[in-house]
Amino acid sequence: MNPFRRLKGPRLGTKLMLLGMLLLVVPWFSYRQLVEMERLLIQGQSHAQLLTAEGISTLFNGREDLFNDLPVAVQDYESLFAHPLQSAIRLDAKFEDWGGQLDNKVLSFGSVTGDTDGDFRVLLGERGGQLYVFMWINDPEPVYRKLDLLRLDSADQIRLSFIRTDGEDGRISLIPTEPGVATAYEMDADWRFAKGTPENRVQAVLVQTEKGWQAEFRLPLDMLGSSRYFGMAFVDVDDPEARTIANNTQTLPKAGKESFNLVVLRSPEVLNIVKGLGYSGARIMVIDAQKQVRAETGAEQTSTTSPDVDSWFDTPLEVFHFLRPYLHELTTGETWVSGSRPEDSTAIADRTIASSLNGEPIAVRREIDNDQEIIMAAHPIVSEDRILGTVVVEQNINEIMTFQRSAIEQVVLFSVASLFTVFIALLAFAGRLAWRIRNLRREASAAIDQYGRLRTNELSNEINSGDEIGDLARSVSNMLSKLHQHNTFLENMPRTLRHEINNPLNTLNTSLENLATENPEIEGSKYLESAKRGVIRIGSIVQNLADAANLEESLAAEELEVIDIHLLLRSYVNNCSITHKKCSFVYKGPDFPVYAAVSDFRIEQMLDKIVDNAIDFHRTNSPIKVQLDTNRDYLQITVANRGPTLPEEDRRSLFDSMVSHRGSHNRLHFGLGLYVVRVIAEHHAGFVRAFNLADNSGVAIMVQLPLAEGINDQRSGYADEETSATPPIAQTG
Repeated sequence: MNPFRRLKGPRLGTKLMLLGMLLLVVPWFSYRQLVEMERLLIQGQSHAQLLTAEGISTLFNGREDLFNDLPVAVQDYESLFAHPLQSAIRLDAKFEDWGGQLDNKVLSFGSVTGDTDGDFRVLLGERGGQLYVFMWINDPEPVYRKLDLLRLDSADQIRLSFIRTDGEDGRISLIPTEPGVATAYEMDADWRFAKGTPENRVQAVLVQTEKGWQAEFRLPLDMLGSSRYFGMAFVDVDDPEARTIANNTQTLPKAGKESFNLVVLRSPEVLNIVKGLGYSGARIMVIDAQKQVRAETGAEQTSTTSPDVDSWFDTPLEVFHFLRPYLHELTTGETWVSGSRPEDSTAIADRTIASSLNGEPIAVRREIDNDQEIIMAAHPIVSEDRILGTVVVEQNINEIMTFQRSAIEQVVLFSVASLFTVFIALLAFAGRLAWRIRNLRREASAAIDQYGRLRTNELSNEINSGDEIGDLARSVSNMLSKLHQHNTFLENMPRTLRHEINNPLNTLNTSLENLATENPEIEGSKYLESAKRGVIRIGSIVQNLADAANLEESLAAEELEVIDIHLLLRSYVNNCSITHKKCSFVYKGPDFPVYAAVSDFRIEQMLDKIVDNAIDFHRTNSPIKVQLDTNRDYLQITVANRGPTLPEEDRRSLFDSMVSHRGSHNRLHFGLGLYVVRVIAEHHAGFVRAFNLADNSGVAIMVQLPLAEGINDQRSGYADEETSATPPIAQTG
């Protein structure tokens, strides 16, 4: 036996839904295409930037003079490097807007430990032609300037020393009168008195901290002149009464060198070369071998995203952005990386520059502070056997990322909308299809009753449909029509047979009687008696077939009358005791009339079939019990006999037409007796059941019929009491 024959496949709606799930392949292919397109665009831009860096580097190959164009040799001075600033600086004495990449560029001055009173740390930056300075000063006892004192060396101050464009010495003091904005004054040679009005080109902010001061100030680079000589000092006054200078910490060069530091900035000639090479959205830098920026032009174009506008699409996008890492890994097999990178962006830039200074052209993708991604390409500048520096070209990929994001969002929107539409369409189609099939199944099932009889000879649903379901409906309707014709033929056949067979049977019966009359000597012959019994049996069979065929027609024409079933059963059992002397009958019923609307002739006909069946199967010397019970709405007639029990599989077909369980040895019974019982019971709005006795000693057939309305109401309470006091035979055996 094939074990897979019992397995049932999925339902039609499930199949259609699974088929609709195949549409997920479309967004999968679209997403893969967008990812590969992004890689191709970024690879193309990286290659283009690397070619640009290579082309610019050829302008500086062999030009060692461009990297040694400062007025004096750099090694003769203590350099104060002004680092390029990536973003705008707000003068508020807060270091957050300088960027974390400059943390390791801070220089310390003063004592070796750096925690002595008056020590300070300093960081220089350059942006937009301005020199920015940030200082951390150790001074636990700050002293502010008194406005009524003309001498300016009587308070804590920052002194700036430089060579002006005219070659003269420049001296500026930043003196706070309170925490906040400090005033800049141009000083005399002794640093005691101001030479005039405040110097407004120099702007400074000093705030007090737990350890001392945090100072942030800026001045135009054109104040320093071309030599870029520059020095700083912090003058510490601790006694607010005496106001004498306690410490003077300076950014002095090493012993034996000049009295000024050197601010190493961009080379003017190098800047003039690269200035005309910049293009929109890109930044070009020339960096020397010491990793200092010598020239810079352009800037990365920041994204100009429009302000967020609430729309119905925001929620699906938020869900998509939340699920995108999982979808990306599922679609491409790669881990999604967004937001902060696993490696610090500054470290990536430093490694890129170091790799280029080692002679290897390189292009990398990294993030900058404002959560934008750029491509950084670096190509070395060479001169014979050594590397002078590198050209770095940085350009953002906002357009690529915006294109990808917009395309992905459109794909998501289209995919969600299309999948939802297709899902609804498939669901509606599957529901409509299932509804049509269920209607057709219900009508086809209702065309045949539980006993196999046809109720109609055609279908009405889906007959005019042009699809396959319509073809199926027409095929089933045609089949029902043919079955109806065949059943009509079978139903009419017993009447025809009775007429056609009765004539030869009458002739045969008359001939047998004449034969016995003419030949008295054969009277009582076993052969003659056998022939007579055969004729009688044939007539009985034909009559049974005709009765079964005409039964439903006859019942439809009969009128019901209200009779006492208790009286009918008692009289019927008495007659059975007389006609069947070899059998013992026992009747048990209530002590009051039990009325029901029935045809008494049909009830007796029904009892005949049941009693005949009980007589045939009862055990010798055991009584056949007939019992009547009542309930509130119905009566129950039970006929029980002791004998062989009914197998479970026979009970389901016991009352079907042309079904007999008497065995092959008895061919005179065609299974019409109990079929007649069922038809009569159902005609009276009742039903019939067969079951084994509780002790499996025999079989009981129970017929249940409705009581007559209104007549039995006065006896209902008493009837319920009698019924509960006297269990039916099927329960007691």
